[in-house]
Amino acid sequence: MARKKRGFTTFSLSFLDIMSCGFGAVVLVFLIIDHSIEVQSKELNQDLLSEVNLMEEDVAEGEEGLVRLRNTLSQIDLQMVEAQGRASRISEDIEEYEALIAGLRAEGFTERADIEQLKAEIQALEDEVKKLRESSRDNSGRSARSFLGEGNRQYLTGLNLGGKHIALLVDVSASMLADRLVNVIRLRNMAPDVQRRADKWSRTLNTVDWLTAQLPVDSRYQVITFNTEARTALPDTGGKWLEVANQPQLEQVSESLRGITPAGGTSLENAFEALKALSPAPDNIFLITDGLPTQGAKPPRGSKVSGRERQELYARAIKQLPRNVPVNIILAPMEGDPMAASAFWQLAQATGGSFLSPSSDWP
Repeated sequence: MARKKRGFTTFSLSFLDIMSCGFGAVVLVFLIIDHSIEVQSKELNQDLLSEVNLMEEDVAEGEEGLVRLRNTLSQIDLQMVEAQGRASRISEDIEEYEALIAGLRAEGFTERADIEQLKAEIQALEDEVKKLRESSRDNSGRSARSFLGEGNRQYLTGLNLGGKHIALLVDVSASMLADRLVNVIRLRNMAPDVQRRADKWSRTLNTVDWLTAQLPVDSRYQVITFNTEARTALPDTGGKWLEVANQPQLEQVSESLRGITPAGGTSLENAFEALKALSPAPDNIFLITDGLPTQGAKPPRGSKVSGRERQELYARAIKQLPRNVPVNIILAPMEGDPMAASAFWQLAQATGGSFLSPSSDWP
């Protein structure tokens, strides 16, 4: 309450006013302290949570490390067991070798004699390698013999000429004389020497010469001719593999083929059946022909064979082929046999071989 006294204004406060002011001050101080405590608690809680998270990460890393250590220990234990097993086997081998050496010495074998025998065997092998290398150089690298096409041309055919045992099946039926039926009939009425000089047959012989010239020197081969029957091109070699490195024998095969006069029908079944006489089985087959077969293992009853019958004969024949062996076909198409190219192409694809229908000037 304000009062005036002698030009001055004075104020008087009641006890209640003083108490109200004091309580407000206390409340204000309490609020300030409470807010400070709350801020400090939040900061402290955040710090504690961060430390807890770090500790949890350390624990997780520790557990992973413990797993890795256990795995490593397991691997080490396994390696120790394997090493102990190998050590035991080696000890047993040493004991066996010592016993073997003692037995050989008791039988009169001497170390010097054994060494000399090994030296002789090594020398024989070195001589054989030397002969093979000389034969390889004499025969133009990988080729067993030389063959130059017209104009000294090189041919990119895609044929797979590899393998250790290579079989060449050569069609010697009458249709190999010419590409057209009328010309085949005309040539059949001529002298044998004229037939052997026919263009189509000459291309077939050149094809065989080209193939044999590309065979690997360290491989073996056999040439089988077939019409209604199948026989080896070189007499008295049935069921045998011939060495490609034997160049004189290769020349004999070529000369023997050039003495053949194409005649008769075509039996693929007999040709494929002849492969079974070879041991081991061929790992690469080349088939030189001009069309689908005209008979099976036996001659047909009639004098004519329809296109459908030829396809049936072909389907029966390919069942005689050895499995998992590539068949490479060189086809000289014959007039009046439109299904041959498709059938032989499918055979090459199914066996992993190649299909080639060359031009008239190849090779």
